[in-house]
Amino acid sequence: MAAYSLDLRKKILSAWENKENTQRGIAKRFKVSLSFVRDFLRRYRETNEIAAKPQGGDRRSKIKGKDEELVKTIVEAQNDIYLREG
Repeated sequence: MAAYSLDLRKKILSAWENKENTQRGIAKRFKVSLSFVRDFLRRYRETNEIAAKPQGGDRRSKIKGKDEELVKTIVEAQNDIYLREG
């Protein structure tokens, strides 16, 4: 699921700070889940951050050392090889 835009987050925060409605009412107004509003406002109070948390995991290679060198050597020798040929 994609993260909500910074603009939407600012609007939600503004509505909450101006006491325009309850968290449930704000969620309904902006068509987001109540749990998103609760978690978003909790995170804002704790960290003063409104941007979405980074998504995705560790993108570093799991191949290390001698295995990494072997893969590099194979790719350099046969840079047009398909995985199914390997």
